[in-house]
This record gives sequence, C-alpha cells and structure tokens, in this order.
Amino acid sequence: MKLGVAAGATAATIVGASVPVTGMLEGYPLLTGQAMRYLLGAAVLLLVARRLPMPSWRDIPPLLGVVATGMLGFNAVLIAAQQYAEPGFVAAVMGGAPIALALLSRQRTTSAVVGAVVVAAGIVLLSGGGTWHGPGLVLALLTMAGEVCFTLFAVGVVRRLGVLGVATWTCLLAALIGAVVGTFIGGWQMPDARQASALALLAVVVTALAFGLWYFAVNRLGSDRAGVLIGLMPVSGLVTSVLLGAQPLTLVSAAGAATVALGCVIGLRGDPRASDAKRRELPLTTQEKLTTP
Repeated sequence: MKLGVAAGATAATIVGASVPVTGMLEGYPLLTGQAMRYLLGAAVLLLVARRLPMPSWRDIPPLLGVVATGMLGFNAVLIAAQQYAEPGFVAAVMGGAPIALALLSRQRTTSAVVGAVVVAAGIVLLSGGGTWHGPGLVLALLTMAGEVCFTLFAVGVVRRLGVLGVATWTCLLAALIGAVVGTFIGGWQMPDARQASALALLAVVVTALAFGLWYFAVNRLGSDRAGVLIGLMPVSGLVTSVLLGAQPLTLVSAAGAATVALGCVIGLRGDPRASDAKRRELPLTTQEKLTTP
C-alpha cells in the first residue's frame, strides 16, 4: 500500500506542478500540440516497457474512453472552462472528482468517502471558490467528469494490459486521434524553443512518468483510495506558484492545504486486503464486464 500511496502522491504532485509549463503553450494549436506530446510520451513508455501487450476488442472502448474524456477532451474543456470561469471556480468544481470516484467505486468504503469529502472541502478553501458566467459551470463540471473518467475507464483494462500497457496505448491513441482531428481543427505549427521544451517536459515527466505512476496507484489502492490523492494537485500547484513568486502564501490557502492533507489521511485508512476481499465478493459492474477478461 505504501508504494501505491507514494506513486499516486508523486503523480498528483507532478501534474499540479506542471501548470506553469502548460501555460507556456498558450496560443499553440491544442490538438496537434497534444498529439506531439502524447507521441513522444508513448515513445518513452515503449523504451521502458520494451514489449507492448495487444489489447483485445473489449479493451478498445475503455481505452478510447480514457483518450476522449480524460486526455484530449479534458484538456480542451479545461481551457474552454477558464474562458467563462475563474481558475479558482474550475478548481473548486474539480474538487468533486474524489467524491465521485469514491461513490462510483465498487468498494465505497466509509473512510474513502469521508476522506474525499474532506479533500473536496480543502480544495474549495484552497482555490478560493471564484465566479463563473455563461457556460462556465457546465464546462467546469465536464472538466471534473473528464478527471473522473481518466481513472474509471482504466480500472478494468489495466488488470489485463498492465500499467505500462494502458499508459502506452492511451498515448498512442491520443497521438493518432489528436493528429487527425487537429489537422482540420487548429492545424499544425512549428513550435519555437520555449514551446518545444514545454512539450518535451509534458511528454516525458507529466505523461510518461505521471501516467504510469497514477495507474500503478489505482491498481494498488483502488479508484476510491487513489481518488483522494487528486487533492494534492492543487496543493502542488499552490506550492509551485509560491516558490515562483506568482502568488503569496495566505493563511486561508495554508488551511486549505492542511485540510486536503487531512482528507488524504482519512481516505487512505483501512486495510486494502479487506477491500480486495470485498471486491472479489461483489458482482462485476457493467464497465468491468467490458474490461475484465
């Protein structure tokens, strides 16, 4: 369990700290930029994995679900949401992702649900809430849904293809779909040195490393327990912003970070072996019937 917690916490920290790097791509074509990022990330994962397990036909729908909702779709909706809502509002709504993961999980342990609620409260406190107009609320909710789907769609298929297999195949599919759709929407553009370095960093660290670590955590902890670690993303973003001098550390934000940490401790309590036993006793969900061999 300790390895799973460490992997999930590291992945969430990496993603949260990458926000300034993502900002370096402002104005760059979204889909083709993501295609290049995921292709490079897949190349790195292939070097690590060496051999790639072939997915069966039942694995294709959940893999496409991860790509469409949790990767390409998530990035597109996140950018659109921030045009109609303050970043704090989008972050606050995304704070509901741990709760959704805890409630949709087959385990649904009390500690995971309570911990997710505390984490969500900490994220709201940390982000400061914020306001929205027009379709801002809907877009923020879609962003949260994308965050949830990135984990849920992979729960079953990761058991057959493995952590590296799922991470690699989703990157390959995202690169292909992003390249095709991006050719007609946004087009291609040669990145400058700043944009190229941002794409490389996102591909190697945020994609290849963080994706692998996150799916390892989900496989070890379950989606409900791993979900509470999502709260570390805004905490990591806060720490990075403070270190870069982009924002001051206030008492409220510090209290929010402490609340998130408390929620993680609560959510990760319990015996994972008991959850495994409970998982074996429960009938498969529709999603898991599709993804479990």
